[in-house]
Amino acid sequence: MAVRIRMKRLGRKHRPFYRVCVMDSRAPRDGKAIEEVGTYDPMVPDKANRVKLDLERIDHWVGVGAQPSHKVGVLINKVRKNDFGTAKAPPPLTAPKEEEKPPEPEAPAEETAEATEEAPAEEAAAE
Repeated sequence: MAVRIRMKRLGRKHRPFYRVCVMDSRAPRDGKAIEEVGTYDPMVPDKANRVKLDLERIDHWVGVGAQPSHKVGVLINKVRKNDFGTAKAPPPLTAPKEEEKPPEPEAPAEETAEATEEAPAEEAAAE
């Protein structure tokens, strides 16, 4: 039996959570595990707290021939070296943009029509 150390996905949509498991390589991804040796939660903001592994049990399984998957191998190396990097700083906050108001019309057409009607009446009264 070929034994692999790989991740089993749990959680809901868009919110993954993984268990690091020792499994038969022919078992389905979310199938029955031989042993669970850790967890990985990629949604935790602090990178150092994302991974929890039982390195003693992982060393035991690697010693008896289990092969870690690529991603699990990377996680094991990061835990051993304590090299998780630093999280990116959030982008700076900016004030919301103010909406530009449309320019006000200079004079409505009705007011100009009234002004032209009154002007001849005033001229006639002046004569």
